[in-house]
Amino acid sequence: MDPYKYRPSSSYNSPYLTTNAGAPVWNDNSSLTVGSRGPILLEDYHLVEKLAHFERERIPERVVHARGASAKGFFEVTHDVSHLTCADFLRSPGVQTPLIVRFSTVIHERGSPETIRDPRGFAVKFYTREGNFDIVGNNFPVFFIRDGIKFPDVIHAFKPNPKTNIQEMWRILDYLSHHPESLHTFMFFFDDVGIPINYRHMEGFGVHTFTLLNKVGTPTYVKFHWKPTCGVKCLTVEEAIIVGGTNHSHATKDLYDSISAGNYPEWKLYIQTMDPAHEDKYDFDPLDTSKTWPEDIFPLQPVGRLVLNKNIDNFFAENEMLAFNPAHIVPGIYYSDDKMFQARLFAYSDTQRHRLGPNYLMLPVNAPKCAHFNNHHEGFMNFMHRDEEVNYFPSRYDPACPAEKVPIPSHTLTGPRRKVIIEKQNDFVQPGVRYRSWAPDRQERFIKLWIEALSDPKLTQEVRSIWISYLSQCDKLLGQKIATRLKVRSNM
Repeated sequence: MDPYKYRPSSSYNSPYLTTNAGAPVWNDNSSLTVGSRGPILLEDYHLVEKLAHFERERIPERVVHARGASAKGFFEVTHDVSHLTCADFLRSPGVQTPLIVRFSTVIHERGSPETIRDPRGFAVKFYTREGNFDIVGNNFPVFFIRDGIKFPDVIHAFKPNPKTNIQEMWRILDYLSHHPESLHTFMFFFDDVGIPINYRHMEGFGVHTFTLLNKVGTPTYVKFHWKPTCGVKCLTVEEAIIVGGTNHSHATKDLYDSISAGNYPEWKLYIQTMDPAHEDKYDFDPLDTSKTWPEDIFPLQPVGRLVLNKNIDNFFAENEMLAFNPAHIVPGIYYSDDKMFQARLFAYSDTQRHRLGPNYLMLPVNAPKCAHFNNHHEGFMNFMHRDEEVNYFPSRYDPACPAEKVPIPSHTLTGPRRKVIIEKQNDFVQPGVRYRSWAPDRQERFIKLWIEALSDPKLTQEVRSIWISYLSQCDKLLGQKIATRLKVRSNM
């Protein structure tokens, strides 16, 4: 008998019920008791194991992005970008790479409605021949803050009040009144796109600035954009109330049903590129996550398409235990000095080790699909079978060797240690441009949501005035309209 032939697997591999140790279970209807009505005996191992496992079925919920749905598919290159990157999965048109995508809401718990006004996560894991590459983005191209040290605070502000367990707008506006860069993200949050109709009709953005490197090591800054081929569609506040009251999992169901019916969701991948030597030429910092790159200066360039053509087999195994990490890159793609990006490189792997354990990358949904080897040994729930005698490097007894050198950014960084805000903040120009690009009815919907938010009875006059000032600096007429309806004097 080969002891390694039978791995933990689904029930269809056994003709009858067993314990976790494989022993036959001949009765799963009644506990072992003294007589027909007597007390239960502790020696009923199957009962004890069944209850003990049931009580441990739930793993720690994600701090953010707890509510989500996943699907599998492929990415296909449609345009040549080999002059920009030596990434193997982007080597030429026609190359396909398997992947899994997880969509999510950000703030609320695992069972919360999918009609809540909230940013949506759009995370993609490419299973490439050179390892996994994760783009862990959102459906907004910007974020509320630009420095990772503020991330716990902004999430605390959006999370329910720790005293009442109710999400309250006064807390959000109080905290972000200290961060005018957040106004740009509010231009998406309070816009129609704040409530997508489902996941299929939703854009995705890498948010951060990545770095592409070609074979000779030439760096190029890049932004990733996912555009749905079926278009962007959203719910109004009134529609969201109806849909959410009917089915709080409507987006998950829509994704699953569409794929089951053969109506495969598809997104086109576009990139924006910038020469790092030119990053100081603009009136904004290209590495600032609260800013977009204007498309008239940095046009969208097509790269490929993402198709989701297979539903996941098990929600827990392929959604709850699915773990993304912005630090997972492949040769030809690198990070940038974006402060939020840099903080996430640590935070995501750390939260997965807490939530799933130190060997979370051994789980099938997270493991690379290429050959992989290192000397990371043992730890909780390590289930990899290894029989080598040498688990260190270097060694004259083991031929294992490092991979070939790959290009990484080579620019020199100099400067004193400092804790400061970036120089080019310029927080009001881009929000104003976006607002003025809308039709009047869209502007009105946006204004109504601001009126409702600023009418929170717990909001102080000081905080209300700060936001009117920010909105006025974004667009003078916008600030005046909101101030007039709130019967507050505008200082602009």
